[in-house]
Amino acid sequence: MTARDLPAADASQESAVERHAHHARLLEGMTKALAAKGYADTTIADIVREAAVSRRSFYEHFATKADCLLALYEAASEQALVVLIGAVDPLQPWQTQVEHAVTAYLDFLAEDPALLKTLFVEILGLGLPGLAVRRKVNAQIAGFILAATVGEQGARLTPELAMTVVGGINELILQAVEEERSTDLRRLVEPATQLIRAVALNGLADGSA
Repeated sequence: MTARDLPAADASQESAVERHAHHARLLEGMTKALAAKGYADTTIADIVREAAVSRRSFYEHFATKADCLLALYEAASEQALVVLIGAVDPLQPWQTQVEHAVTAYLDFLAEDPALLKTLFVEILGLGLPGLAVRRKVNAQIAGFILAATVGEQGARLTPELAMTVVGGINELILQAVEEERSTDLRRLVEPATQLIRAVALNGLADGSA
């Protein structure tokens, strides 16, 4: 039976499932193409070949190669955030919660060095659109830090301090990528958690939160 033989509602549902599958395959195709050639040398032909879909299918989802990269960045960042938040145990002290969450987040990033490079290097080549989506993701991570670091009487950090922490951790990860240490991000757990704890303890203690 084909979509032509199905009732209108079922055909529409099948079409939606197919579109979703093609979208996921295009993101995977972009990931593979980036790993092989880098963003600057990757073409739409490379993406559709890796995704095993038509060029027409590509343009049904994205207007440009940059749009596809932005979508990949958002999808991968969403997965990383799910891992980050999922590692939190609210029954533990916030210091322990932070350490577990940072460990899970860095482990997730280290699983795919090519994707990690996309998230921390290639996205910067898109100019303002890349910076905007990166800032959005950083704000979400900063929001996690704000929620996790709670002092006595419910005192919290300021959003500015939380974003400062995110920037510091991002620089540690970027340095690891540049030095080709992407698969060994566990070594960043200690400095990253120390940074969060130091900023949080000082911020909560001096009443800036």
